[in-house]
Amino acid sequence: MTFFTLGEVGLHDGVHARAQEQMLHLARVYPVDRVLAVFRANAGMDTRDALPPGNWEDFGHPEEQPWSGSDYPGAGVAQTASLLRGHYAGHFLSMLAMAHASTGSSLFREKSDHLVAGLAEVQEALAATGRFSHPGFLAAYGEWQFTRLEDLAPYGEIWAPWYTCHKIMAGLLDAYQHTGNKQALDVVTAMGHWAARSILAVDRVQRQRMWSLYIAGEYGGMNESLTVLHRITGEQTFLDAAAAFEMDTWLAGAVAGHDVLDGMHANQHLPMLVGHLAQYEVTGDRRYLDAVLNLWDQIVPGRTFAHGGTGEGELWGPAGAVARFVGRRNAESCATYNLLKIARGLFTNTRDVKYADYAERASLNHMVGSRADVVSDSSPEVVYMYPVDPGAVREYDNVGTCCGGTGLESHVKHQESIWFAGPGELYVLQYVPSRLSWADVDGEVVLDTRYPRDGQITLEIGFTASIALHLRIPPWARDGAVVQLNGSPRRITADDRGFVTIQREFRAGDTVTLVLPMPLRLVPTPDDPALVSLEHGPTVLLARDDATTTLTVAPAGARLLDGSITGFETDGDLVTVLGHTFEPAWSGGDHRYHAYLRLDDADIVFHGSDPGVPNRRDQDGWSVIGALWADGGHATIDDFFTAVHHNVVRAARGGLLSRSEAEAVLIAASSSTVDGVSRNGLVRTGDHGVTVQGDRVVWELPADAGAESAAPVIRIDVTGSRASSGWYTSPPTCTVTVVSPGPGLTSLETSRDGIEWTPADLTLGDGRHRLRARATDVSGRVVHVAREIDVDTAAPRVSARVRSLGRSVEVTLDAADEVSGVDRVQWRTAETFWGVFQEPFTRALHDQPQTLEFTATDRAGNTTAVQTVTLPALTG
Repeated sequence: MTFFTLGEVGLHDGVHARAQEQMLHLARVYPVDRVLAVFRANAGMDTRDALPPGNWEDFGHPEEQPWSGSDYPGAGVAQTASLLRGHYAGHFLSMLAMAHASTGSSLFREKSDHLVAGLAEVQEALAATGRFSHPGFLAAYGEWQFTRLEDLAPYGEIWAPWYTCHKIMAGLLDAYQHTGNKQALDVVTAMGHWAARSILAVDRVQRQRMWSLYIAGEYGGMNESLTVLHRITGEQTFLDAAAAFEMDTWLAGAVAGHDVLDGMHANQHLPMLVGHLAQYEVTGDRRYLDAVLNLWDQIVPGRTFAHGGTGEGELWGPAGAVARFVGRRNAESCATYNLLKIARGLFTNTRDVKYADYAERASLNHMVGSRADVVSDSSPEVVYMYPVDPGAVREYDNVGTCCGGTGLESHVKHQESIWFAGPGELYVLQYVPSRLSWADVDGEVVLDTRYPRDGQITLEIGFTASIALHLRIPPWARDGAVVQLNGSPRRITADDRGFVTIQREFRAGDTVTLVLPMPLRLVPTPDDPALVSLEHGPTVLLARDDATTTLTVAPAGARLLDGSITGFETDGDLVTVLGHTFEPAWSGGDHRYHAYLRLDDADIVFHGSDPGVPNRRDQDGWSVIGALWADGGHATIDDFFTAVHHNVVRAARGGLLSRSEAEAVLIAASSSTVDGVSRNGLVRTGDHGVTVQGDRVVWELPADAGAESAAPVIRIDVTGSRASSGWYTSPPTCTVTVVSPGPGLTSLETSRDGIEWTPADLTLGDGRHRLRARATDVSGRVVHVAREIDVDTAAPRVSARVRSLGRSVEVTLDAADEVSGVDRVQWRTAETFWGVFQEPFTRALHDQPQTLEFTATDRAGNTTAVQTVTLPALTG
């Protein structure tokens, strides 16, 4: 079983094609000599006046040399910079090779050949120095980083040399496999011999110490590239070397099913899994596959966000932590790039639909959404992180970074996982507008659709053959999908594997139409049912709002039986519902957004029916509406009524509902139109639950459920200066207001951030606070309310660092804000407008000193007073 090659599938107009064409434009116009500049400079060759891409992919320090392991002067003496340089060239070469495979354009092949030839010249020049341990060595710095890693040098002195080696080898392998360039195979084979010789000379115990180092020991997918090189050349030494790039304890733990991810660097370990799949496919060693299967289930869904991304600050958190792991640096794009490679490999080996389901979520929402909807001649215009915190912003660009590099690749291969085939079988896994050329049947299939904008997909058959056609049905559509063959409906439902299958003798001209329902639904996070994403079919929707505190919504009255939301309006790709306007995660837009919303229904209300009863909460935050929709929806109306009855009885016995309120809620549930039908309700005393009798619902309410009088209703009011960000920028005062006292109160108390209860009103200082209030009535019933209040009254701290580079300086602006966090740092000189600082930048020195102004703004909206730093005059 196999996926089709890039050249066998062509994209048609659609969401994915937009991102692909924009990246192909960059591949067409970006000069190859700029990518080669760091290699040529390191080898002492003419750079042809080309400037490197910049950022991480920049020239080394002016005093840096291509030291070997023996002549490296040491960390206290050596001046170095940009120590990951060379990695971006590997990604760029992969992009060119895949662009050629995708389009057939000779331009991309010519540029790929140019880059390969340039790398070959550098490899020869380095070998001619006699300075390095093997003539296959190829890098944009000396061999010293590798030997220092063997001595366990930390990140800072070195920067992941084997990671960069992998990117260069992967690019050369792609050039060979996608364009047939034999020189690329020669160069990468020589690199492989150098790599095998180097790594196999280090004993396994020392290698384990090396691989355990944070960042410094990151080796990307070296095991993958060496395994692929073995498969191409048949040389056993490459397979032996691949096995040297293994973390023994981590691999053994994964095979045993232990959770080995908490606190680990996500993208330091995900490429290992890609490599383990390659090792399994070549060796048949089941350990490799079992490790990947087990770790996948620890990541998806328990460590993934709504758009398919994973991690915070590039690290994994505890198992099942999604809501409590939302931060300001979620979802490194490199990690999703590798998760998609793993999903593809696991589907190939298992045909389990869950991997295709994930691939749709992550490819559509994170990957397509990571590419700005702009055309650029100089930048991949992708995000490093795709954050999911309140009021996040996608920060595009990322020239020279790791995610800029994987972004080059991701957006020229969007067609790679649409179609999948085996003997007499064709799988359609992703509904992306495309054309498949299928040599086995000497014909083609056209997939015509506006998906994900609507749910109608048509396959136009252009061959005659007897096959089984398998159509993936997404989990949210399995109860309502409709299939038509040549315009006639077919009674086919999705099987246990999640596919609809049509087995027949297809003829050219046949059409198969699949219509998927596209529900608008709230999807709870696994660790907090009240924190939800809003999703429309396969699309994750982002609420446009400038606030940087969590948005709250009250959706209970808009929910249908399955949990889907009614009453929304659309304007192009925008959706307006629940008081907010949402854009697709795949938009490539630049608005502030909220990927998650917090449910906060103040009243118990059903679709089409409002009993006028407060949705009170107990000390644990439990409420009738929260519990009723905690799992997202209900399969049948009987399930809905049973859940209503169970939760109303619990609330009544717990003092949250009086008996009359409980009866009113049950009657309202009967007449609600969650399934499109309004029924009559009857409540009587008894212990037999709920029974549906035609158009009547009979409820039995236990005799001990509910007091005569209603419980109190309270709320927390906050006074103070609240910015548009949602943060209070001066100390707010919090007061508990009694909306309804019930039969009378004996106490009214507040508690801040879990500390002891006090009867006093509170003035809050800086921080993210959870304020709770409770009221106790004369009968002993206790009701609770809670409110999240965010306070930041101080501006960030900001400073400048200036490093001399001879005739220029490198400027770094550092800002910190421990409360709301830094939103942006800005700078300007007399020659420039205010610009946003993203990474260290270089300024040429002038004959006279220059004044650089800078300031910082936090996410609450506080801005530091403008500060200055003086850049010295040029001397000498």
